[in-house]
Amino acid sequence: MNDGMVNAAYIIAAILFILSLSGLSKQETARRGNQFGIAGMALAIIAVILSKDVSNYGVLIVTIGIGGGIGAVLAKRVEMTQMPELVAILHSFVGLAAVLVGFATYLDPDSNYLGTERTIHDVEIYLGILIGALTFTGSVVAFGKLSGKVGSKPLILPARHMINVGIGIACVILLMLFIGTAPETASATAGKGAGTAILVIMTLLAFAFGVHMVMAIGGADMPVVISMLNSYSGWAAAATGFMLSNDLLIVVGALVGSSGAILSYIMCRAMNRKFFSVIMGGWGDAPKGAASDDDEEQGEAVSISADEVAQLCKDAESVVIVPGYGMAVAHAQHPVSELTNRLKAAGINIRFAIHPVAGRMPGHMNVLLAEANVPYDLVLEMDEINEDLAKTDVVIVIGANDIVNPAALDNPNSPIAGMPVLEVWNAKQVIVSKRSMATGYAGVENPLFFKENTRMLFGDAKDSVNGILANL
Repeated sequence: MNDGMVNAAYIIAAILFILSLSGLSKQETARRGNQFGIAGMALAIIAVILSKDVSNYGVLIVTIGIGGGIGAVLAKRVEMTQMPELVAILHSFVGLAAVLVGFATYLDPDSNYLGTERTIHDVEIYLGILIGALTFTGSVVAFGKLSGKVGSKPLILPARHMINVGIGIACVILLMLFIGTAPETASATAGKGAGTAILVIMTLLAFAFGVHMVMAIGGADMPVVISMLNSYSGWAAAATGFMLSNDLLIVVGALVGSSGAILSYIMCRAMNRKFFSVIMGGWGDAPKGAASDDDEEQGEAVSISADEVAQLCKDAESVVIVPGYGMAVAHAQHPVSELTNRLKAAGINIRFAIHPVAGRMPGHMNVLLAEANVPYDLVLEMDEINEDLAKTDVVIVIGANDIVNPAALDNPNSPIAGMPVLEVWNAKQVIVSKRSMATGYAGVENPLFFKENTRMLFGDAKDSVNGILANL
């Protein structure tokens, strides 16, 4: 395939990726968006394989087979509850690839860049390795937090902000030194020993920054971290495209990077967080004082049975279901879908309230409900339904905690203070389906459980919903 055909394939693939992003912006068109993305990626891979730059097809076929096989096995085995950590670890692969490509490009003996061209090329390599390194370790830590292997509480080190600033200044100084190793007239291989040493030092600093950045972010902000790392992985891919002079990688990386950054900004606004604060590991967002929820007398939680919940639903004119991570863990989305159909058939106004950070990654609950064939028009975002909760007869909270916590509005010392939440306590009756009285992912006590109009339906979410269905 000649260069013209490869470039044409790249243009078509880029258009398909743009259509994919457009489709993924709405639930109704998300499936089509995925199909556009798959088609674009398949076309891009085929174009690369058939380009004149590929000479060793044996190695290429083996590596594609190994990578594709591992990906297929993981995709089949992973459960919906594990999707956030899968996304996080995939981001780490993109970051690590950028680091390896950066070093390989710099050490390439056939490189013939000189003077200004080499300076520009070296800056591309430096930035690509820097972004890739912090994306790699940050994503690994995010994977650990989401999978429970690392605690969700933020790691607050003494002078942590100064550590971040120090690493940033050191990386800028190292960039200046690295550029100084590029000769104006000597051979392209001159100075690579010193340059390699600088790259190694910078990479280690970036690794450390990635770990510290995500470790300093609490569990309540992890969905934002996922979208932020998605953005970083896109910029790492774009930097790799510049290193390899691959236009499609640059375009795709820029699309992923910019869309991830926009999503992170939107989610930060939805959580009343400062975008710069989150990407810098909680800069300026530390609570003003220690939260006192655990020390105050909250009252007594009142339990309820599944048959009583069924009776409340029968007598209600409007019901709102608030899904959370507990619904995903219990695989309760299909019984919830059946409950929705039953109530809808009985003439009850049934809807879903989705918080922007419900679950462990953006859109987690939307994907679960779509998997269970819940009609899209019943699924409403927080801003669309919050005002209607005061006119709702019954709100059923299934496995959600932090996103319905009134402490976010009432307790200025709470770790989630200022975060907009679903104000379910304004409804006539609130049913909270949970296994126990344990705190949510953010580790914050929830006063909702002790309010007069709240009843606790203890047990596995799937069993509880099936119990409600059995009594309808």
